[in-house]
Amino acid sequence: MHNARVSLLVQFLAQHHELVRDQALALAAAAACHDCRRHHDRNDPGHGERAARWLAGNLDTVARTFGQPVTTETITAVALHDVPHDAFTDTQASAYRQSPHLVDLLKAADALDRYRLPLRRWWPDPSRLRVALPTWLPPVAFDLVVHSEQASLDGATHGEALEHALHTVLPE
Repeated sequence: MHNARVSLLVQFLAQHHELVRDQALALAAAAACHDCRRHHDRNDPGHGERAARWLAGNLDTVARTFGQPVTTETITAVALHDVPHDAFTDTQASAYRQSPHLVDLLKAADALDRYRLPLRRWWPDPSRLRVALPTWLPPVAFDLVVHSEQASLDGATHGEALEHALHTVLPE
């Protein structure tokens, strides 16, 4: 469910930062896969690069599934999302300079879903982000985690749980 919430959060951020629609949708599709090769939820160096390689090898499937092709820039965002800026290699820093905004939006959306982690010290630290967050988004991210996880514990499928959370947090 984490990947789905990050995909949703990156769309909120993309809209706030006035990203072009196709670029926002491509980033959302990439975000939905950003941790698809993660081995565990603790320290897993290189999981972004593994997910990016998977994404690059499954472009047609992802485009069919999400109705939007991912781009080289969004694959780069996936590859770099788990690497702190100050730990970039020269190659990673060069890749970052090609699409810094996309990388930073994905990093921010991923950080906003850290409310799922059990210790408050692991929760998002906005001072470490390189994009501005709208003030309303952290509480929405928190509530999405709480409501989707509770719905899942109550027996909802992941899709149903996220839809329930979204409608609870942002009623129409």
